[in-house]
Amino acid sequence: MKLVAAIKLLPTREQAAVLKATLKRCNDACTALAAKGFATDTFRQFDLHKMGYSWLKSEFGLTAQAAVRSIAKVADAFKINKKVAPVFRDDAAQPYDDRILSFKSDSILSIWTVEGRMKLGFVAGPKQLELLKFRKGEADLCFVRGKWLLACTCDIPETIEFKASDWLGVDMGIVAVAATSDGRVYTGAAVERVRARLANRRKGLQKCGTKAAKRRLRKLSGKQARFQAHTNHCVSKAIVLDAERTGRGIAIEELNGIRTQVTARRAQRARLGNWSFGQLRAFLEYKAKRAGVQIVAVDPRNTSKGCSACGCVDAKNRPNQATFSCIACNHTELADLNAARNIRARAIVSMLENSQACTA
Repeated sequence: MKLVAAIKLLPTREQAAVLKATLKRCNDACTALAAKGFATDTFRQFDLHKMGYSWLKSEFGLTAQAAVRSIAKVADAFKINKKVAPVFRDDAAQPYDDRILSFKSDSILSIWTVEGRMKLGFVAGPKQLELLKFRKGEADLCFVRGKWLLACTCDIPETIEFKASDWLGVDMGIVAVAATSDGRVYTGAAVERVRARLANRRKGLQKCGTKAAKRRLRKLSGKQARFQAHTNHCVSKAIVLDAERTGRGIAIEELNGIRTQVTARRAQRARLGNWSFGQLRAFLEYKAKRAGVQIVAVDPRNTSKGCSACGCVDAKNRPNQATFSCIACNHTELADLNAARNIRARAIVSMLENSQACTA
């Protein structure tokens, strides 16, 4: 399983200037090679290497391995789009490998620059240091929001999955980030407050239009996404820990394509667009994989309309968005909890069907 460990570099002012010059030189080289490749319909890495390896070294002063990594970067860009020659920003991330990057200790690394090898200090938390033990493949030198980062690819050995004795149903929603069949609700109120506050703040700054307002807008950029990602990390971690502690698997809904199937009133469109179920699912999947917890996706049809007590399916069971009230047996509870219990029930049925098929 591949994960990324991001560590913060601590260059001096002089070292930071050298790193900026290195990124600019490499990205200028990549832009020039991309233009040359586009003009000659040369898109594969092998062909780009034959055409540009010596040229990059002589024209831009890149070392052998820096040229190789730049060629791979251009080839990867062409894999995404061959209809236009990519142009790389001066501070776009640059890939490194073990020939031009090495770790000397838990706080010092050696990295290639346009002025030769340079030793840099870095800081990483205990989790990042643990991941770095499994570092394998490329690492990207990044300049993000005024900070120097190194994003390292780590190949983590997979934990053997334990066989689930039961399932923890998880319903992912807009108002509540997630609700589990155990009765725990992870509310999305904080995320919605941040979204509304930042939206109003951006609106006012955009209307103002001064230089100071534009600087503030740049500073606010990505703040909501970072807060939302932090929330999703916390929620997914808590759910996986619950499942691991009780020896259960995790059952979720298969929600691929849900955005194109759901309509919303104008007042609700911003909230629907802010729904990050895909990110939460990705976090659940990789955390469950690391913990050896099974995860299964079930059919989402009628999980919100069906009664978890008697099985009655009717649109009238939902008198409002938050409440479920069965018209057949009068079972009443929060709609998200009822849906989570239906998800758990479908996972159990699926598990029994699979076991019967295996024994048949």
